[in-house]
Amino acid sequence: MTKEAKREPEQTIAAIDEMNRPGCLDLWREVFGRPPPKHLSPQFMKRVLIWELQNRELGRLPTKTKRRLQHIASNKTPAAQAKPGSHLVREWNGRTYQVEVVNGGYVLDGKSWRSLSAIANHITGAHWSGPRFFGVQ
Repeated sequence: MTKEAKREPEQTIAAIDEMNRPGCLDLWREVFGRPPPKHLSPQFMKRVLIWELQNRELGRLPTKTKRRLQHIASNKTPAAQAKPGSHLVREWNGRTYQVEVVNGGYVLDGKSWRSLSAIANHITGAHWSGPRFFGVQ
């Protein structure tokens, strides 16, 4: 944002907010060194450009926060890390179920299970995410 960067941030934000689509495309190429992805609306491009200006003015996110956000964006949920000896409790349809975490699996009512999802399916009769059903984060 060479020209805009010399202005006050409020003036730059106002200038970006008033841009038309060709202006947004030009500024995007200047700021990011490449054209924007196809089919972005001018309103969305303006938000990203303003966000980038704020990052440059106020400082970027810490690396740890960036990694966490990238992990969340990748849509990979971290594996549940219940330790052997832990007990997971869930009430379902008036009955309380207690699952013991053991090495290599789980035990419910004296029967061994390989996954919490299999136990959730057994309890409910429907497909569930086992960690979600038992509230394991």
